[in-house]
Amino acid sequence: MSRAEPTLDGVALVTGGGRGIGANVARELAEAGMRVAVGARSLDQVEAVAAEIGGLGLELDVMSRDSVESAVARTESALGPIDLLVANAGISGPAEPLADPDEWWRTFEVNVRGVYLCNHAVATRMVERGSGRIVNVASGAAYLPTSLGGPTAYGPSKAAVHRFSEMLAEQLGPQNVFVFSISPGLVKTAMTDGRFPDDAPWTPPECAPRLVRALASGELDELAGRYLHAEHDPPETLRPRIAEILERDLNAIRLRRD
Repeated sequence: MSRAEPTLDGVALVTGGGRGIGANVARELAEAGMRVAVGARSLDQVEAVAAEIGGLGLELDVMSRDSVESAVARTESALGPIDLLVANAGISGPAEPLADPDEWWRTFEVNVRGVYLCNHAVATRMVERGSGRIVNVASGAAYLPTSLGGPTAYGPSKAAVHRFSEMLAEQLGPQNVFVFSISPGLVKTAMTDGRFPDDAPWTPPECAPRLVRALASGELDELAGRYLHAEHDPPETLRPRIAEILERDLNAIRLRRD
């Protein structure tokens, strides 16, 4: 018999929460018992999700420090201190390998600077309180073979997100703030629509929300900084493997020399 999903409490902020993976994560966290704020540039979308889950909708541009700090302040004023940040907002970037430099760099502004601004605004408060969890959404594009192709900005930006998460986890863990890096897998969303064939190895949309829910519960805190894949590392397989993962340094993107 499968283990029951954990119930949660506290406050979560989900960026990129107006649709797709972010919206599904917000729904899962609300169903688990959390008070959830969803933020994105499309206010109508986040307000619709917030109304559905009884949460808070925020207009949020992760490229703007003022916008991020305002969203964090509004969340804490309306719902209470943020216990969980899910930094999900991201873009795929231009398809051309040598796109316009400004368009190419914008991918990093959203995917890397945006993640950092959200982590900075929330984690500083978590450190002051001595508790909190952060889930940064990376991607398999951070390490998959280049022969599979893909936008030249997206993969490097997600590699940066993972490495940042790994290093931040190491430094904030002793302060009881746990940082995770996850790949949601290849999920059918507006971002992936038309970019992959119908027979691609699609990940069920419920996988990422279930993994985030488990991470929010605290039962997997020892895996902070590890690379976790929503489909390949479901919570029920991670729980009994924590000791093995740590002992063998698994779920890590490493250069290993023989």
